[in-house]
Amino acid sequence: MAVEATMKEFAQLKGEDVDYWGMVGLLHDVDYGMFPEEHCKKAPELLNEIGADDSFIHSVVCHGYGLCTDVKPELYMEKVLFTIDELTGLVHATALVRPEKMNGMTVKSVKKKWSSAAFAAGVNRDIISEGVAMMGDMELPEVIQHTIDAMSKVASQIGL
Repeated sequence: MAVEATMKEFAQLKGEDVDYWGMVGLLHDVDYGMFPEEHCKKAPELLNEIGADDSFIHSVVCHGYGLCTDVKPELYMEKVLFTIDELTGLVHATALVRPEKMNGMTVKSVKKKWSSAAFAAGVNRDIISEGVAMMGDMELPEVIQHTIDAMSKVASQIGL
């Protein structure tokens, strides 16, 4: 739900189809629960079953670029998903160690945790940096802020 909310936030920011971007965010890990070892490889089959088109499938699959697939993000939406999939994990982990969770979270809070490699060690900061560079129109602090804003809107729904 955090990825879905963040995708919607960026879609709205860019004047794009909020529902479509949100659905890509919601379904980006469609295969992970059942096939974690084949993440992004089983997604096309599962998404075909619900009638997803090739563009949607490409968008879902490429979020694992460099980790579990060689399908590269091409569209701006895909670059956002590639970036925020990892970033939402870092923001979520940051919220979990704060007494006030998402309430009042700042970019500075997230950046402080970013600097500690031991904190949320499973979050690949290089992927986030690469994604921000791919996006090409924002710096990391701005991407973090939009992610915080989006996740704050659904904080109660995601336990934060």
